[in-house]
Amino acid sequence: MLLALLLVTALGVTGAEENAAAPEYPPLQPLVDATEPGGVLKPPPGIYAGPVVVDAPMIIDGGGQVTIDNGGKGTILLLDTDGAQVRNMVLRNSGRSFNDIDAGIQVRGNYNVIKDNVIENTLFGIDLQQSENNVVRRNRISSKDVSLGLRGDGIRLWYSFGNTIEENQIHDSRDNAVVWYSRDNIIRGNTATRGRYSMHFMYSQYNLVEGNRFWNNSVGIFLMYSDSVVIRNNHISHATGATGIGIGFKETSDNDILNNEVLYCANGLYLDLSPWQPDTTNRITNNLIAYNGVGVQFLSDWTGNVFKGNTFQGNLTQVAVAGARSAKRNIWEGNYWDDYQGFDRNNDGVGDTPHQFYAYADRIWMDIPSARFFKGSPVLEVIDFLERLAPFSTPELVLKDEQPLLHTGTVQ
Repeated sequence: MLLALLLVTALGVTGAEENAAAPEYPPLQPLVDATEPGGVLKPPPGIYAGPVVVDAPMIIDGGGQVTIDNGGKGTILLLDTDGAQVRNMVLRNSGRSFNDIDAGIQVRGNYNVIKDNVIENTLFGIDLQQSENNVVRRNRISSKDVSLGLRGDGIRLWYSFGNTIEENQIHDSRDNAVVWYSRDNIIRGNTATRGRYSMHFMYSQYNLVEGNRFWNNSVGIFLMYSDSVVIRNNHISHATGATGIGIGFKETSDNDILNNEVLYCANGLYLDLSPWQPDTTNRITNNLIAYNGVGVQFLSDWTGNVFKGNTFQGNLTQVAVAGARSAKRNIWEGNYWDDYQGFDRNNDGVGDTPHQFYAYADRIWMDIPSARFFKGSPVLEVIDFLERLAPFSTPELVLKDEQPLLHTGTVQ
């Protein structure tokens, strides 16, 4: 009994000390409640306590001098209305509950604008659920300073249509942006770094991803069961590690991948049973796929992908097919290959002979996973050289490009 009493006393003192140390800020909610629908709220500069619920259309403008601090509990601001704006605010210190999706801002409405805010030390950044035609622009978002698996996502769309997500800066989140069961969204001009996925699509169709810069994430963009997505003019780099992927496909069809830079990744492109839908293709056009461990990695001998006008440069292995021998059932047309060994006698910019890519010693690290550790090492390079010089067995033809380009460029 004495031990229990001492423990309770100690905990009580500790709790009192923590409460005493925690600053007390005036709540912002009364100012929100006093604002007429359609009005503009410009709070006096300072730090205010959350949480805040906005259930009527209004503009909340912090002028870059207003902070809402939630004290480490719950969601900071809930937009439960249509046609509101939240701008120029600092939102910090959400709770840590994944079940409640504790976030900087939760959006549960349509036609709202969230722009020019700083959202920091929050589990999730901005969470949109069943929300349409919102604009999320020029926000700076980061998660909690915990291990990667305990962070939340920077921007999260769930069953949300027609939203514009643009020019946001996201870093140190779990997945910088996730798009689940959502369609007709525009994700444009964002930057994302130091996360797991830069962008992760799941069961989401007809989205546009353009002009983004993603680097130092485990995966750049991954499409899972997500058809008819356009990915263009993005820069993706340094997706390294054993699972590093620039752009990945899992049972996804009818996508356009064009004019992207995919650089310094473990795998530039990664295709798993894609395209999946019958009589569809994935069109991979005019991309720079350079300085990756593997330029294009197929998980199996699949068909239906069209590679046209791409530049393959400086990859340790241009194309690899795990568990199979070739990628010949896809279309390879008019790509630039830096290892092409033919000539262009009529100076039309196209090689006189097809580019044929064979698998030699790289079969070792593809067939024996543990040997992948030695990929690019001198011993495998020597074996590969000897195989090409005097093959011990018939090499496997991986692909044939009938019209290889002699110079880097694009195909219309």
